[in-house]
Amino acid sequence: MIERLKKEYALFISIISLIIFEIYQHNLANTLIGNLVGLSIIFGVIIYSALSVAHHAELLAEKFGEPYGTLILTMSAVTVEVMIISIMMLHAHNPYLARDTIYSAIMLDINGLLGLSAIIGGLKFGEQPYNIDSSNSYISMLLVAIGLSMILPRSIEPAYKDGFMWFIVVIFILLYVVFTKIQLKDHRYFFEYKKEQKDEKREHKNLNINAPYHIILLIVYIVAIGFLSEILALFMENSLQSLGLPLALGALGVAVISASPELIVAIRASLDNRMQTVINIALGASLATVLLTIPAVILISKFSSLHIELALTEIQELLLGLTLIVGIVNFNDGETNVLEGFLHFILFIVFAFMLFL
Repeated sequence: MIERLKKEYALFISIISLIIFEIYQHNLANTLIGNLVGLSIIFGVIIYSALSVAHHAELLAEKFGEPYGTLILTMSAVTVEVMIISIMMLHAHNPYLARDTIYSAIMLDINGLLGLSAIIGGLKFGEQPYNIDSSNSYISMLLVAIGLSMILPRSIEPAYKDGFMWFIVVIFILLYVVFTKIQLKDHRYFFEYKKEQKDEKREHKNLNINAPYHIILLIVYIVAIGFLSEILALFMENSLQSLGLPLALGALGVAVISASPELIVAIRASLDNRMQTVINIALGASLATVLLTIPAVILISKFSSLHIELALTEIQELLLGLTLIVGIVNFNDGETNVLEGFLHFILFIVFAFMLFL
């Protein structure tokens, strides 16, 4: 156990960074250079810690198999996301931060992560198979969840918005419980792709994975990221304001941090010809972001007396609508290829470009 802990370099770097920046953060925050330096270092440390989250989550995925593995990974990512959003909401009082972060996370997961993985896997294997029932289930749930929480609010009169928010919290918790039951029990085979031959070496390796150790380290890293995020919020807000950059870039930064563990695991899975894992991660993370992050930020806003706006802008609606339409067309045959990945990645590039306009 001690020998294993000695190799957790990211944990030691996170603790040392926390101590140093707790002492010097206010001095650094007084100048633009100080803010940029602090932002760069803390962002790098958080990404490094997030990669350790990916490592431990991936080993747990090996231990428990699909769909439990990707569920652990997406829940870890959503927990990180909610923690960072909550801290930045309380710090910056930006009513659009939660909406922009959730939107950015969906675009990053489906267009960035899935698109890049399909390109990489397609270049190596040509076409990569997966269970079409999983993509159909995820996309139908995403359409309902996004429509109810991020499009319908534009038509709700202000006098009824407070009650509608509480209604969304209840409905989304119900949706997530039902979907998780279906995913893990009733229709678990929807989210699995059965290969003809089993990998005996992998099964033997699973027996040697110490699940409690990795679960504890996973929680410790998530907590560390939470503390680091409080410092990140200060440097990020000051830097964006000083440089006159759109605050939506901060939302993209949060999405990148929360998605970085998923991205690493997804790329490894695509190189190993496990597109089912990529589908579960990309679409599952998007769904978890909507069904779990939205109720969480609504509850935080109510108890903290903060105002939030979840309704998408017209440009966000258009790009997200295009993403889902292209997804419906592409994910209807049970195989991905380079072209499908390229189309999604182009949409991600357009999304990133529009942040500056």
